Amino acid sequence: MKHNVCLLEAVNLALASEMRKDKEVVILGEDVGVNGGVFRATANLRDEFGLKRVMDTPLAETMIAGVSIGMASQGLKPIAEIQFMGFIFPALEQIICHAARLRNRTRGRLSCPLVIRAPFGGGIHAPEHHSESTEALLAHIPGLKVVVPSSPARAYGLLLAAIRDPDPVIFLEPKRIYRSQQQEIEDNANALPIGSCFTLREGSDITLVSWGAMITETLSAAEALADEGVNCEVIDVATISPLDVETILISVRKTGRLVIIHEAPRTGGVGADISAIVAEQALLDLQAPVVRVTGYDTVMPYFRLEKHYLPNSQDIIDAVKQTVEFV
Repeated sequence: MKHNVCLLEAVNLALASEMRKDKEVVILGEDVGVNGGVFRATANLRDEFGLKRVMDTPLAETMIAGVSIGMASQGLKPIAEIQFMGFIFPALEQIICHAARLRNRTRGRLSCPLVIRAPFGGGIHAPEHHSESTEALLAHIPGLKVVVPSSPARAYGLLLAAIRDPDPVIFLEPKRIYRSQQQEIEDNANALPIGSCFTLREGSDITLVSWGAMITETLSAAEALADEGVNCEVIDVATISPLDVETILISVRKTGRLVIIHEAPRTGGVGADISAIVAEQALLDLQAPVVRVTGYDTVMPYFRLEKHYLPNSQDIIDAVKQTVEFV
C-alpha cells in the first residue's frame, strides 16, 4: 500500500511495519506511549501493540540505554527514543562502553541489536540542548553505526534496516524537515542499505556532499546553479558511520571539485574526515581545494540567531562558485 507521508510519518510507518512482522521489536522512551512521543513519531503504536511493547520510561536517559542493552543481549530488539539529541550525553557511558563493545567483549557470543532514535539539528526555534548536531562524536566510536535520513523514503527504508541490524545503530532524525516535505512511499517492508551513499543528482562540474536536513539547501543550491550553467552532483551520505567512501571518491574523480555541507560545528566535523579521505586518495584528481560549508564552532544559538548559524543555499552557491572559479 502506498502512503503520501512526511519524514516523521515515515518513521512511524516503519516502526509499525517492523513491529507487526517481528514480535521481539519493542519501543521505549520518554512519552513514547500515551503521548506518542514529543513529535508524535510513535503515535498510535501503544494502542495497536500494547504497553508491554511500547513502554513509557522515567526521565532517565542512562536507564533507557542500559535497559535497552540488557533487552538486546537477551533476544529482544529494542528501539529506544532519546527525546532530543542534546539529552543523549547521560546515556553515552552505556552506549560507548557497553552497546558498542558487546560483540567484541563476548567474542561474538552476544550481539546488541539496538536502535537509538534521536531528533537532532537546529531550525525549529528550540531552547538550549534541543538543537545539537553532534553526530561526529558518535561516528568516532567503533561498534556503532550512525544513520541520518534526509527524506521520507530514506527514513522508512533505513529505519527498517537499522531495526534488523544485529549491532547498535544510532538513528538521527533531522527534526527541521520532519514535516517539511511529503513523499509517496510504499509500505512494503523493503529496507535500504546501511553504509551506502545516495546520489540524488548527477553532475559533471562539482560534487556536493551533505546529509540530513542540509540536503534540502544543497539541492536548492544545485537547482539555482544549474540555471547558471554549473552542473552539480549531489550525494546524500545517509550513513555517517560506516562511511561509503567509494561513492564519494568516484564522484570527485569525475568532477574534480568538492564542497561538503553540514550544520554541525566545523572543527572535528564529519566533513573534515571526508575532506582528509579525498586528499589522501584523490588528491591528483582535484582541480581546486576542498571547501566546507558548516556551522560555527559555537553553541547553537537561540532562535533569534539560528538563521545566522545554519548554512543556507546562498552560502553553498558562493562556495561552489569559489571552487569552480579556482585557477
